[in-house]
Amino acid sequence: MNAGNELGPAWSAAYNSAAPGLVPKAGTAPMLKIAIVDDHHIVRAGFREMLSDAGDILIVFEAATGEEALEQLRTNEIDVLMLDLSLPGQSGVDVLRYVRQRYPEIRVLVLSGYPEERYALTMIRNGATGYLCKDCDREELLRALRAAGQGRRYLSTRTAELLAEGLLTEHEGPAHETLSEREMQVFLRLARGESVSEIAESLHLSVKTVSTYRTRLLEKLNVASNAELATYALKHGLMDA
Repeated sequence: MNAGNELGPAWSAAYNSAAPGLVPKAGTAPMLKIAIVDDHHIVRAGFREMLSDAGDILIVFEAATGEEALEQLRTNEIDVLMLDLSLPGQSGVDVLRYVRQRYPEIRVLVLSGYPEERYALTMIRNGATGYLCKDCDREELLRALRAAGQGRRYLSTRTAELLAEGLLTEHEGPAHETLSEREMQVFLRLARGESVSEIAESLHLSVKTVSTYRTRLLEKLNVASNAELATYALKHGLMDA
């Protein structure tokens, strides 16, 4: 991947302890504390290997589910959360929303198997600090993490192009790019086959509110049923077949 673009004001956080093998030298910058959230062990191991010799980065914890990540956040302080979108149980969208509400100081860098065209702008607009595909190279991952750690947004070259295209032309992309964060949450859960009552309980909303979101989604995506919502999601690569 080509180099990305770093945007926004500077920000930094101090850290006074480090894991074995990652102790910074005297006089160097404080450690950047991160967490890796992905349901595939091999993916977490790959990221861990990519970051193993970065002397300014400390992996505080790893998690395989959204629920596990949120539990870890209750007892661990981090600067940047590396977050996958496709998680069992609470999705990456759910986790992003929760972190923004409860831990606004934590920066969220989304790393997904989906290309930028499918989710990047939606995630950036809803509070993610950056969005990278999982096949990014080590140098870009480090640039993104360090930019996030300083409070700057990180846009890959492709995401920056998509953003520029959206600013210069009228929106002509797929309808799901216009969905709000909450609408996207409900949409993906409906597409996975969850009932209105199950979604209401999971998102701590009333059944009436979820039903209202469902009606709005059917209108915005121009479909007539939950089955068509699922078909739409599969067609646009928003969930695994």
